[in-house]
Amino acid sequence: MRKKSKFKHSLYLLAALAMLLYALPHLSFRSGPGWVLGFGVVWCVFAFLVIASHLHFIIGVDEEKQKRLDAVRKVKLEQWQGKWNEEARVSQRP
Repeated sequence: MRKKSKFKHSLYLLAALAMLLYALPHLSFRSGPGWVLGFGVVWCVFAFLVIASHLHFIIGVDEEKQKRLDAVRKVKLEQWQGKWNEEARVSQRP
């Protein structure tokens, strides 16, 4: 299952790189300060963020860090469930 997920992210990374390489020649960075320049810069920043996030996932988050995050999620879920169960018991009392 892990390989399939990395394959998906690799595919999205290649798509984002292709979009960036296609768009860079068409974006105008010479027009001076203005909306056109701002759009080009913001678009490139978002494209680089997408590329960086997929690279981060492909390279891999430390397995131990992932296990700790999963443990924290599990504890929080148990706390929420306990809170909901307590609220349900309180609301059912006559």
